[in-house]
Amino acid sequence: MMNLNLRNAIIHNVTGNSQDQLEDTIVDAIQNGEEKMLPGLGVLFEVIWKNSSEDDKKEMLSTLENGLK
Repeated sequence: MMNLNLRNAIIHNVTGNSQDQLEDTIVDAIQNGEEKMLPGLGVLFEVIWKNSSEDDKKEMLSTLENGLK
């Protein structure tokens, strides 16, 4: 259950954070460019995805598709 423990640890580390703190976490992870930061970004995206409307999901997919062109 290593993955579940990692997911729970990441969520625990950011629970209660302000939007500014969450933004700092995301920007730091992206700018850092370290492979070890990727699971954390994945967990944060999972939270976003699970809490988004269908319209928001379509917009994210469009943004992703355009970013990969």
